[in-house]
Amino acid sequence: MSWTVWTYVVYLLVTVPLTVWVARTLSRNGKVFLEDVFAGNDRLAEAVNTLLVVGFYLLNLGFVSLFLRVDSTVVDVAGVFEQLSVKVGVVALVLGVLHFFNVYVFSAIRRRSRTEARRGAPMPPQAQVAAYGPVPPYAAPYPAPGR
Repeated sequence: MSWTVWTYVVYLLVTVPLTVWVARTLSRNGKVFLEDVFAGNDRLAEAVNTLLVVGFYLLNLGFVSLFLRVDSTVVDVAGVFEQLSVKVGVVALVLGVLHFFNVYVFSAIRRRSRTEARRGAPMPPQAQVAAYGPVPPYAAPYPAPGR
C-alpha cells in the first residue's frame, strides 16, 4: 500500500470513531438539557435528541467522506502526519462549531420558553372590575385640586 492509502485508512480510523464518540456524548448529556428546554416533555425531548443524532451523523460523516481526498501524493511518514493533522484538525473544528451552534439554538429556545412562562396571561377587564368593585358614575377621574 502507498503512503496515500495509509493516510486514508488512518484518517477514517480516527475521524469515524471521533464522530461516533462525540455524537454519543452529545446525545447522552444533551438529553437532560432538551428535557429542560421542552419543559419536561420527555417524549418530545427524546424524539428531538434522536433526530439531532441522526442529523449529526449524516452531516459529519458526509463531511468526513468529502474531505477524505488528499490533493498531493504522500511520500513518507512525515507526509502522513502532515496530511492527518490538517484533516483531523478541520474535522474537530467542524464538530466543535456544530456543537456550539446546537447549544446556541437550544439555549435561545430555552430562554424564550422561560420568558413566556414568566409572562402570565393578561387579566381580563371584568376581573379587574370585580376585584375593585364598580366605579361609581359620580366619581371624578382625578382628585379635586386642594384636597
